[in-house]
Amino acid sequence: MRKIIVSMWTTLDGLVAGPDDEMDWLHPDDQMQAYENELVASADTLLLGRITHADFAGAWPEMAADPSTSDEVRAYARRVDSMAKMVVSKSGRTADWNNTELLPELRPQTVRSLKEQDGHDIVVYGSLSVVGTLAALGLVDEYHLLVHPTVLHEGKPLFAPALGAVSLGLLSADPFASGVVLMRYRPEPVPAATP
Repeated sequence: MRKIIVSMWTTLDGLVAGPDDEMDWLHPDDQMQAYENELVASADTLLLGRITHADFAGAWPEMAADPSTSDEVRAYARRVDSMAKMVVSKSGRTADWNNTELLPELRPQTVRSLKEQDGHDIVVYGSLSVVGTLAALGLVDEYHLLVHPTVLHEGKPLFAPALGAVSLGLLSADPFASGVVLMRYRPEPVPAATP
């Protein structure tokens, strides 16, 4: 069965962007790029919200063809550009990008059917509403968190408070030279409260 992997860049305090979507706290390095290339090489589908899909559609196809882009980034861009894209959009509006299929809503049976199809893993980037829905339905198989050595104190959390308690089991931890640590987790049942 295919896995759904949520891959997210986060701060130490669990935020994925500043209050106004700032991402100036990132510490990218070659090891992060190598991870991203390996992740999409082992997957064949992206599951994205409308805004993330539009952002990606506006960047990756152009970078895939840009000779001034590094070989590693261009390889990533080409892979992402060629992958199947499932975009969740209640409005029905989506950016123009090849291999895109519209999902008007994220239904549990639709996601289970995707996971049961032949193929490779499904990657979710950004798309906090999609992540929240998948998490609430118990349909995320792995979280890959690239934890940056930064504390923002305010911004957009990966796990919204409405989701309640989240329990994760550590699969691996890989520190990078930049200070970023790639933490791979598997969701686990939340322990019952003891009286």
